[in-house]
Amino acid sequence: MKRTRLYAMLAAAAVFLAACGVNSIPTAEENAKARWADVQNNYQRRADLIPNLVATVRGAAAQERNVLREVTEARASATRITVSPEQLTDPNAVNRFAEAQGRLTLSLQRLQEAYPELRSNENFRDLQSQIEGTENRITVARRDYNAAVQAYNTETQTFPSVIGARVIYGSQPMAPYQADEAAQRAPTVDFGNSQ
Repeated sequence: MKRTRLYAMLAAAAVFLAACGVNSIPTAEENAKARWADVQNNYQRRADLIPNLVATVRGAAAQERNVLREVTEARASATRITVSPEQLTDPNAVNRFAEAQGRLTLSLQRLQEAYPELRSNENFRDLQSQIEGTENRITVARRDYNAAVQAYNTETQTFPSVIGARVIYGSQPMAPYQADEAAQRAPTVDFGNSQ
């Protein structure tokens, strides 16, 4: 009889403890912590990725500017030097004209060689896509964290788990992610010379 009573008390204690969130509270807490780690991971990804992408785009745009500037300068130089029919007997005038036209030809050849690499518009589109993707990942991570916090807070504040939450774990409600006032303004991407 004593053994039966002991088993009945152990069974009742197990049911009581199970009903008090002994397993579900730590599970919900760890899930919320893991979702917070995802939020931090995505913010770190943005911190690492965006400056590198901006530098890549800036470098590609600078290369394009240099190639196009060379062509423009060579064209301007070539059009400034003219040889009139009276100067055709002056070898120096003909040589200056030929050199200016040669510089323009070389810069046009460089432009043709560089053309496959001149993709600043494509680089800007890729940057825009990467920024958008990163911001979407952050949004999803924050949403998942807030859902995990809601599940944890609900578990620790509803009966019968509230008993285990207060008595066994001393649980406190977790804070959901809330955007600060600065989040109301769109971020600025700067392609200037500053780093």
